[in-house]
Amino acid sequence: MIVPGAGGIDVQPLGAGLLSETYLVARAGARYVLKVAAEHRPNIELGPGWEASVLECAGNAGLAPHLVYSDPRRGVLLAQWAAGRTWTARDAAGPDGSRRIAGLLRRVHGLAVPAPPRTFSPARWIEMYGAALEPCGPQAGDSALLSAAAARAHEFSRLPATPGVLCHSDLHAMNLIDQDGGLILLDWEYAHVTDRLWDLAGWSANNDLDPQAQSAFLAAYLGGAPRPSQWQRLRQLLWLYDYVCLLWSRLYLSLRGAGNAAIAERARLLDARLRLPANYAA
Repeated sequence: MIVPGAGGIDVQPLGAGLLSETYLVARAGARYVLKVAAEHRPNIELGPGWEASVLECAGNAGLAPHLVYSDPRRGVLLAQWAAGRTWTARDAAGPDGSRRIAGLLRRVHGLAVPAPPRTFSPARWIEMYGAALEPCGPQAGDSALLSAAAARAHEFSRLPATPGVLCHSDLHAMNLIDQDGGLILLDWEYAHVTDRLWDLAGWSANNDLDPQAQSAFLAAYLGGAPRPSQWQRLRQLLWLYDYVCLLWSRLYLSLRGAGNAAIAERARLLDARLRLPANYAA
């Protein structure tokens, strides 16, 4: 039995993502989150072994729920339940929210990287999701955006290299818990080593921050006004992050059912935004 304590166990489904299913488990007055690898998950190079190592490291630093149990072979993770308040869109878009997230990310990016590191570039994400989408049929692809993605990924690869750090890579309000004045991040399954601005692009993109708010967020993270090269780098990563999210949405809708209205609407928004280069001009 992997759940601590004695007595009966209450299990309630919380949600099903692309890679895993999540449950709330209660026993002996304590609550936990159980993650189980989805039965029909796409062939993407993400596994619970790395996630468990990252979760243990982040949990010990007070940045994630504490890991209770993991079995990478079976794709099972059990972590303590993180009680607290989830953020609203207003929390995410406000200047105080940007300041707090910037501080949180500086701590995340300072974590030690578990060995062996999982290192991905934006181009690698595009390659993996593109390969996973191939069996889903031609409706899952888009040659115009794919060509634009290849060009932008190549352009980004030509920028001066920066040291990679551990990034959460799935920053949105539902993965954030405000707990007694501190912030806790959930769902680290997409965490990997990459450019630190990838996480800033993710928070900006997932919360639809306008350029002024993006600039203020970047300045809060850097502790001062960004250099033009840093602003350009963030804006390039914004397009690539949006495109990766569009591929994720298309894959989810193809494999988990097109009836998810929220994800379908998000995919339409991303598709429209990506087709207007002015949205990402530096």
